[in-house]
Amino acid sequence: MSTAGRYTATRTSLRTAGIMVVFTLAFTALMSSAYTLTRPAIEASRADAKMRLINELLPPENFDNALLADHVDIGPTPALGLNQGGRIFRARLKGEPAALIVEAIAPDGYAGRIALAVAIGADGRISGVRVTEHRETPGLGDYIDPRKDRNKTSPWIAQFNGVGFADVAPERWKVKRDGGQFDYHAGATISARATTEAIGRAAQFALEHRDALFSAKSGTQLEDLSK
Repeated sequence: MSTAGRYTATRTSLRTAGIMVVFTLAFTALMSSAYTLTRPAIEASRADAKMRLINELLPPENFDNALLADHVDIGPTPALGLNQGGRIFRARLKGEPAALIVEAIAPDGYAGRIALAVAIGADGRISGVRVTEHRETPGLGDYIDPRKDRNKTSPWIAQFNGVGFADVAPERWKVKRDGGQFDYHAGATISARATTEAIGRAAQFALEHRDALFSAKSGTQLEDLSK
């Protein structure tokens, strides 16, 4: 190739590279602007979803604080199945402790991990439980989620409402098939077993660490509770 040809090819390559750089920068700027503009709406939607969940777990009349802003973070906590740590929200009524909303994971569901949100009152009793994520078999093990449970009048997971960890011997925090206290659906024991035992661990954790969780400054990272 002649010198003139090489020069032309090099100039074309540089021009093409320059165009690609400009396009990339423009696209990045556009995406960044779009994220900045939509971020408040996305965060508001997430907050709304969290409050809807919390209101299912804990009647709104049971607290009067800005609950989503009143929380503590915890480090990796094997007792709750939280390998990466998690967040605990605190409900208060007239300044007094009302309930804790505890995240928990049952790692041993039939199809893998089952994520839970458990509300435990200051008196140690469970006010509500919801499955927030699972992959249990549709029509069989997914009854742990009240939205999938065919019994809308008395869903399986409602049996934990009003139960305190101190009310049930530790060895009885199991399904009846394993010698425990709690019901399950025949043919889908694994899902109920994993969920029941995770709820028990969450209730025990809240009972044991209640004072530290309520007294910590909002936003605090409580690493020592993972031990």
